[in-house]
Amino acid sequence: QLQLVESGGGLVQPGGSLTLSCAASRFTLDYYAIGWFRQAPGREREGVSCISSSKGVTYYADSLKGRFTISRDNAQNMVYLQMNSLKPEDTAVYYCAARPVYCSSADTDFGSWGQGTQVTVSS
Repeated sequence: QLQLVESGGGLVQPGGSLTLSCAASRFTLDYYAIGWFRQAPGREREGVSCISSSKGVTYYADSLKGRFTISRDNAQNMVYLQMNSLKPEDTAVYYCAARPVYCSSADTDFGSWGQGTQVTVSS
């Protein structure tokens, strides 16, 4: 079973930046598309970004395009989410998740999930 662990969350002021990491174990990431999702208290989990396996094609939520960048380093079994120009509404627990090869906008299509990392944007 693929294991995923997120890290890099924390407290940042509005306009600041954070980079989140998603580390995989047991299996290599080469076969998997990796998605980032987030969930704020009282809100439904929403898709943030995704990167496919074979071509590294990337997808972003329309509202986040231009501020967030997803990338992967298969040699290190790592996926990253660079977050810039952070806003208070970005505050949430951020999760990475995996599914075979291709990205999906549906969180139910992802079978492996990390435990999440808290991002708080506040002055």
